Amino acid sequence: MSEPSQGPEGRGDKARGPVLIELDERPKSGPDLAPPVPELEDAAALPQGRAMQRMAQLAARPPSRLTRWFWGLLLTLLGAVVSVAAWDFVLGLIARAPLLGYAVTAVTGALLLVLLAIALREASAFARLGRIDKLNHAARAALTTEDLGAARDVVNRLQALYKGRSELDWGRARMAERQADQFDAATLLGLAESELLAPLDAAARSEIEAAARQVATVTALVPIALADVVAALTANLRMIRRIAEIYGGRSGTLGSWRLTRAVMTHLVATGAVAIGDDLIGSLAGGGVLSKLSRRFGEGVVNGALTARVGIAAIEVCRPLPFIRAGRPSVTGVVRQALAGLFGQRADQSTGD
Repeated sequence: MSEPSQGPEGRGDKARGPVLIELDERPKSGPDLAPPVPELEDAAALPQGRAMQRMAQLAARPPSRLTRWFWGLLLTLLGAVVSVAAWDFVLGLIARAPLLGYAVTAVTGALLLVLLAIALREASAFARLGRIDKLNHAARAALTTEDLGAARDVVNRLQALYKGRSELDWGRARMAERQADQFDAATLLGLAESELLAPLDAAARSEIEAAARQVATVTALVPIALADVVAALTANLRMIRRIAEIYGGRSGTLGSWRLTRAVMTHLVATGAVAIGDDLIGSLAGGGVLSKLSRRFGEGVVNGALTARVGIAAIEVCRPLPFIRAGRPSVTGVVRQALAGLFGQRADQSTGD
């Protein structure tokens, strides 16, 4: 048998393989040299809810001692000047026109009575908030020690707190029927939570959803600088005051501000006004919307942080700790609050 020809007309099997051509230098551009596409999940690319973080820092920041001295001395001086000027004005008016002077004196006295009533209301608001706080601590102590007697005392104080609330009449009646059948502290307090606090929890959650919706909408639609911070502060102040009123706090103006500072200080101290595990679903929604608009993404995250503030306010204002009822989740509240606000995609992406 003759061997295969090795000439140029007939090459062997090895000659029929691929031909490798080596280049002197590599190309300066190409798909393999392109920079990687930044992922949306990168923390720097995701919305951070800066309006809510700034609002929390402003609300939680305590005034300096120099500032307190300044405002205290200024208000004292203004009060003294106004009092002396009013006194001289009334005496001079009585000397010139007695009837008119006495009428102005009566109006001034009525104004002082109104100011006294406002002061008493503020003091009552502080006392009521303190009463709820003591009730919460007593309930926690009864659960820790499993003291049935202490738990019964907590339940009696809770019923006295809500004796004037007509929407809780049915719950109080059920408590009266079933209270004697409970023989341990956790079961008794859990029954009180289910019968008395469940309607209040639902109302407080509605307030949180409304506030989160408002903050998210303003952040997304109003491009004015600092408008989102002002909207967040206003909405959160109103939300915290309403939550306190729902649970029986009835906080006045000073009481609402003190309560707001307490909530914000707790959140800032624990680092809760930031992206955490309970914001993963909301953060995903903000990331999806960031593809369309950075403001929409910030709106979702600001709404989620507002929900977190509201949940913290519930924990502060609630007279009982969470026993049977689960603590509301930020993702669940945001999903309900923003359903349909930014479209179906946002609703799906903020799921649990």
